[in-house]
Amino acid sequence: MSDRGAFDTDVQTLTRFVLEEGRKAQGTGELTNLLNSICTAVKAISTAVRKAGIANLYGIAGSTNVTGDQVKKLDVLSNDLVINMIKSSFTSCVLVSEEDERAIIVEPDKRGKYIVCFDPLDGSSNIDCLVSIGTIFAIYKKTTDGEPCEKDALQPGRNLVAAGYALYGSATMMVLSTGQGVNCFMLDPSIGEFILVDRDVKIKKKGKIYSLNEGYAQHFYPDVTEYLKKKKFPEDGSAPYGSRYVGSMVADVHRTLVYGGIFLYPANVQSPKGKLRLLYECNPMAFIVEQAGGVATTGSMNVLDIQPTNIHERVPVVLGSPDDVQEYISICKKHNK
Repeated sequence: MSDRGAFDTDVQTLTRFVLEEGRKAQGTGELTNLLNSICTAVKAISTAVRKAGIANLYGIAGSTNVTGDQVKKLDVLSNDLVINMIKSSFTSCVLVSEEDERAIIVEPDKRGKYIVCFDPLDGSSNIDCLVSIGTIFAIYKKTTDGEPCEKDALQPGRNLVAAGYALYGSATMMVLSTGQGVNCFMLDPSIGEFILVDRDVKIKKKGKIYSLNEGYAQHFYPDVTEYLKKKKFPEDGSAPYGSRYVGSMVADVHRTLVYGGIFLYPANVQSPKGKLRLLYECNPMAFIVEQAGGVATTGSMNVLDIQPTNIHERVPVVLGSPDDVQEYISICKKHNK
């Protein structure tokens, strides 16, 4: 019993943190309930991800287990978990998922005032090789009267109430912003709670890493090619930037947030509108990065200022340290005069 003094008896959990924030904002507690339900889903997904190989949870959607039940792929399972947990919190009216073609309108007896857009398992193509994957979410308030519908989700990122992501890596981390800065919480499996480990995170003004898929180099537009050349062969005699690219947006953006630098998924000749989705990938990540003092752009405008026209709309995105992103924007302006 001698180590009792080392046990933190006043630990700051995510639930407690969100309750305190809500109290300060004199809120109704609805957002707290919603975030709690997302946390529960993330804990369950984290457990499923850790057991993926053992429990045959991946790669075999459509196969049958011993009891005759359909075994679900991890991304399908994650989607069901997030939807069911959010619905059962009685806080939302419209859900937009990367896995569902149409928006999900919550049943009248379970409705609340929030709209949640999410990617239940981002980077799921990386599951089989044990690369970090994640869950991304964005929360808006319904701004119209009347029955909820898909159009209610078509709001610019500036309207976000909260956004965040969970990263299932060497540990499970939740990064969250409710518009008052960015805070990081680590899942402590011994008590099943997310514990505050980094308060009010700020991104470096300038980094030393660039991150993009250079396999598309032959399809890049000239502005991207010029920017990359400057990073690899600096004209001022400074050290070239390092290159890091996981191919899992949550992992790449999280590293950019922690170490600084720039993450790019620009438009190219093959994908002139970009590839990442605005509502549940680019907007929440842009919100987090801006809250941490960074910048997120398409090259011509701020990501958070885009008015969406489609729930699965794709946009180019470049985000990270302010000085790095501003340098990219100035090259874009030069090329697009």
